[in-house]
Amino acid sequence: MSENRVLAVVNGREITDADIYNTVARFPRERQQHFSTEEGRRQVLEQVIGFELIHNHALKEGMDKDEQYNIQVENAKKEILTQYAINKVLSDVEVSEAEAVGFYFSNKEAFLEEASVSARHILVDSLEQAEEVSAKLKGGMDFSEAAAEYSTCPSKSRGGDLGQFTRGRMVPEFEEAAFNLEVGEVSEPVQTQFGYHIILVDSKTEAKEKAYEEVKPMIMNELISQKQGQLYNNLVGELKKEYTVEYK
Repeated sequence: MSENRVLAVVNGREITDADIYNTVARFPRERQQHFSTEEGRRQVLEQVIGFELIHNHALKEGMDKDEQYNIQVENAKKEILTQYAINKVLSDVEVSEAEAVGFYFSNKEAFLEEASVSARHILVDSLEQAEEVSAKLKGGMDFSEAAAEYSTCPSKSRGGDLGQFTRGRMVPEFEEAAFNLEVGEVSEPVQTQFGYHIILVDSKTEAKEKAYEEVKPMIMNELISQKQGQLYNNLVGELKKEYTVEYK
């Protein structure tokens, strides 16, 4: 599709596919998909036409000569120029591979992948109920079936599946039991503030260091951000010496 394709002409001004594309790009990303449809594009075209018509109306009525309009224009120009200057200064910031590697080895504790557990559970209200369910499991009852039949937790619809979690995500008693179980092992009843749990661990992942290449983009972004912040503060400090600043 050519961006130069003319979709409408308003008072001599051509509206093209490029205008539609640029307008859609300003919408939040989650809404852009709607405007990629034929109906969505038609809505955007009508919006662009509406804006063009109002722009023509404003010029005809001489609104571009209003004092408040010109104040807003000057404020917008100041903001745009300021942001442009900041971006231009900060765009020169670079981070070398050596700096990134040095940061990685100096902060390896920040790049640990936490140990995690994937577990299922059956939650009941009393120890007596928990022991009854535990006996049924030891007798060969399928864990998922037992969860569906006896558990009071909403996870019963998923066979008691709680998914994967790291430390600090569950109440302490539950977490301690889950992390100490072996894969495939079913716990004895575990009491928490919610009741009594019977836990089955499906899988476990040990803590490990993330490789440099895995975290390199994050490190680069962090170092660039640090350098840009330092550069900005230095620049403002120098400009305070060059221009008068009075605190009142």
